[in-house]
Amino acid sequence: MVALVGVVVLLLASVLVLLYQGVAIVFAYEMPALDPLGPGTPPSLPSLSVVIAARNEVDDLPATLDSLLAQDLSIDEIVVVDGGSTDGTREVVRARAPRVRLIEEPPLPEGWIGKSWACSVGARATHGDWILFLDADVHLHPAAVRTALSWAVRDSADLASLATRIEVGSTWERIVMPFYVQMVLTHLRAPRVNDDASSAAMANGQFTLVRRAAYEAVGGHEAVRTQLVEDVALAQRFRARGLRLRVAWAPELAQTRMYRSRSEISEGILKTVHGTRYSTAAQIGRLIGLVGLFWLPLGLLPLGIAVGSLPLIGMGAFLYAALFGKHVAFARSVGAPAAYGLLYPAAVAFFVVLLARSIRRGAGGRPVEWKGREYSLRG
Repeated sequence: MVALVGVVVLLLASVLVLLYQGVAIVFAYEMPALDPLGPGTPPSLPSLSVVIAARNEVDDLPATLDSLLAQDLSIDEIVVVDGGSTDGTREVVRARAPRVRLIEEPPLPEGWIGKSWACSVGARATHGDWILFLDADVHLHPAAVRTALSWAVRDSADLASLATRIEVGSTWERIVMPFYVQMVLTHLRAPRVNDDASSAAMANGQFTLVRRAAYEAVGGHEAVRTQLVEDVALAQRFRARGLRLRVAWAPELAQTRMYRSRSEISEGILKTVHGTRYSTAAQIGRLIGLVGLFWLPLGLLPLGIAVGSLPLIGMGAFLYAALFGKHVAFARSVGAPAAYGLLYPAAVAFFVVLLARSIRRGAGGRPVEWKGREYSLRG
């Protein structure tokens, strides 16, 4: 029989695990949703420029531009900043001229991340009172821009961002992306961003609206030029200046398929978890947290059965129901079959491997790779 003190410690640890798991559920419940506005244009909407940073986006950009051109709000200008594409991206843009303008990205300056450089170039080349930074793979509802801009103006926001519906197709997307969404929601405390008294700050670079005067006041993308996760860093600059942030889940307004294969997922998420401001201690802490919060709890039930402890068996069974039930719900939220939620231990393994790769890369001082470019590490 397991000693009483051991049972108590394991039960207390299980309670802590459950509390942490509950945070993601609470945040998902609290996340405000933004639905498409009905017909009709609200009066006095400010002028708007759209900036898209593109690099080898020939597969996704046509649908994105066509959905922009089909908006029920008159957009003052749409600019695509091409970062040296080799796949026909420029031809996609030229085919939609003059409604869409192509800008050839100047050579990437030392110390800049490519996307921030493209966004900065695009912002300087436009004149709208508001700027929408849109990823090249986001497809929009016809009322998406009008709805988002009206919401931002109504809430007196300086930065307003939409969480898009993540579309998944391959097996690995269906396994990994529900867990990824959960991690973003929890780590960045997404719904708390809408509390002006909160320190939480985030934006989704896929769809981020900024008031130009506020954007320029915080230094624009130049202020976050070294950051691979530039959207969150930009939001933090806004928050530090006391500017108002808004974020909402808008699955009907905007959809994107972030990745299409295991290798794309690995490259994209490794870029995010590694960053250019690397810390070995932080990565080891994240790895330990993943194992302790998502893998080890699954061992409680077999341990309870092995030692014949009814309290451990009961808590272990409850942990199984809670963990797998939660991940089934997150799988459904991204449109994956519920069964993929039962594979969440494989998603955890995916992240553990990525963190191990990050630690090895950091120990060797190797640069971060993204979109065919390399960026050196900073402490």
